[in-house]
Amino acid sequence: RLEMRRRCTWNIFQSIEYAGEQDQIKLYNFFGYLMDHFTPASSERNLISHIFRTNECCRDTEWESYFCYKSIQVPDSYPGPHLTFPMTFSGVSKLVEAFKHKQQLHARYVLQLLGETCRLLRILPNINCVSICHNKDITICGDLHGHLEDLLLIFYKNGLPSSEKPYVFNGDFVDRGKSSLEILLILFGFLMVYPNDVHINRGNHEDHIVNLRYGFTKEVLGKYRVHGKKILKLLQKIFSGLPLATVIDHKVLIVHGGISDMTDLNMISRVDRHKYVSALRPPKQTQHGVYSTKTQAMNVGEVGGPVEGRRRVCSLTYHGSTSALIHNMPRRSLNCSPTSSRRLNCSLEEELKKRRRLAGFDQSYGEPKKSDSESDPESCETADEQEWKQIVDMLWSDPMPQSGCIPNEVRGGGCYWGPDVTEKVLGRHNLHLLIRSHECKQEGYEFCHNRRVLTIFSASNYYEVGSNRGAYIRMGSDLVPHFSQYQASRTSRELTLRQSVSWTERSALQALRKQLFVHKSVLISAFQEFDPHNTGIISLSHWANATERVLNLALPWRVLRPQLVSSTHFGMVDYKQWIRELSIPEPKSEISDDSILETMYKNHSNLETIFRIIDTDHSGLISFEEFRQTWKLLSSHLKTEISDESIADLAKSIDFNKDGSIDINEFMEAFRLVDLTAHT
Repeated sequence: RLEMRRRCTWNIFQSIEYAGEQDQIKLYNFFGYLMDHFTPASSERNLISHIFRTNECCRDTEWESYFCYKSIQVPDSYPGPHLTFPMTFSGVSKLVEAFKHKQQLHARYVLQLLGETCRLLRILPNINCVSICHNKDITICGDLHGHLEDLLLIFYKNGLPSSEKPYVFNGDFVDRGKSSLEILLILFGFLMVYPNDVHINRGNHEDHIVNLRYGFTKEVLGKYRVHGKKILKLLQKIFSGLPLATVIDHKVLIVHGGISDMTDLNMISRVDRHKYVSALRPPKQTQHGVYSTKTQAMNVGEVGGPVEGRRRVCSLTYHGSTSALIHNMPRRSLNCSPTSSRRLNCSLEEELKKRRRLAGFDQSYGEPKKSDSESDPESCETADEQEWKQIVDMLWSDPMPQSGCIPNEVRGGGCYWGPDVTEKVLGRHNLHLLIRSHECKQEGYEFCHNRRVLTIFSASNYYEVGSNRGAYIRMGSDLVPHFSQYQASRTSRELTLRQSVSWTERSALQALRKQLFVHKSVLISAFQEFDPHNTGIISLSHWANATERVLNLALPWRVLRPQLVSSTHFGMVDYKQWIRELSIPEPKSEISDDSILETMYKNHSNLETIFRIIDTDHSGLISFEEFRQTWKLLSSHLKTEISDESIADLAKSIDFNKDGSIDINEFMEAFRLVDLTAHT
């Protein structure tokens, strides 16, 4: 029973996490659609166009002068560490100690260290090849996600990187946690000192578009208000320069996400990885002066998957059938954006409607009706698009127990690949083992595919204190992996198993109740379909069916019912009472329009992402007009109507000092739902 509770808790956390990733990619695809189909002069296109540009100053031969640190003075009162270059082991060790004691590195040193890192990454290959000596092991770490305490614990238990203690860090160093930048600076410092012994792979979160949603952008701008913009721009270049894989002794492949049935390491070794500043969008191909992104079409038909009954959405790189695309599925992702030669200059809503109709779309920007000439999508695929697919698969994919290779429609990117694909790809390249990360595992690691695939995850307490252990791998010349597990939190180490499960279960149920609360209007409508006489009573089966249909989290709702519904009577649920019981104290507000508040709660992360995209100078402030444009973009993305009057009321309610501008952080915090009863 305890193990069942633990697994159920895990499914809740993971389903909510993947739904968020899916929403992120879906929103980015919407922006891509605007870029591909709106006139260059349209105001909506101008708001977001900068996130799709290759970083011009990074491509210019004078990029170093743009990021020059020399004019930045370090005051005598600065209490943090002082760096000297070239970096030494002693210098990086002092940096580790400084971060351990919560000190902040001065912006001059940050830019200098990042600049040196950028120069080194230029000469590294796409795939690092490593050999293990007979007398030393190599250590392999998985996702850290801003959890500096986990990295420090690994170093404490295993030792600092050196020529005698080589490391591979397998991506996803940033986002979610609070110390992402510190982790990067430590890893880059050791890379400078030991370029042949420290190997860093790119993860799917080493992407400036993903960082807008999951916290890294906000972290950098909060810590470095003056020079944060330059730091972020330099990190864009660094992320695109990180190697994509590491191979140990020609037998062990290490990638962040995984593989697909099309994975070709020879192709990967030849790609120009530096041009993929974001892996979420394929290279631009010009057709009659218009960008084409046909490789984004996806199969959203009924395909099997590792989670029974889960409704999946489009993935980044796969094509799909016409019949499947016309169904109105609640969650979608980067879809096909066919080319249209006509340009109209009109409002956002009118433009969307006309573009959908002219391009043969149904009701959504992501649902093309293909002609017979488009029935073979591979025929028009370019070499760049094939490269892009390979990179996305390496960064975003997950293994599944079934044979085959299908779109990863839960995350919205990459694929699910089966044991047959593992055998095929490893056999093709004469490899024995694939080590990947990308998925949180309760024990910190997990084998699958007849022990040919090994997942390693190094951020302990990822979802909640006690939710999972972190782990790292030590591997000698025999290439046999040995695991070390840990909990970075003293609290979690002191909990019994039952206490740990209870703690994380409460947190998971709280997160789930929040999801239910923000969807309450849609839930009521779904319940009423089973209640034609408006009695307020429906069966437990109908309650579970409607709840899953609205949230699409693939959870065992009937099993969860005792934790979510306080009482039932003869297998019937009083859903009106249940909705009232779900209530979470809402922030005090003068907004009279309940629909705009519910939209805001439901799309809190999307809204913050758009705000940070529009805030091009990274000042943390946007004007009333930019605020209005943000809401117009969101309402078009959601295909809902939000009046200008409601938006104006919302803006005025948060403009506390009445200066005509809105502080993004204050706004998002003012309307963040927090249940004060959690963990009490």
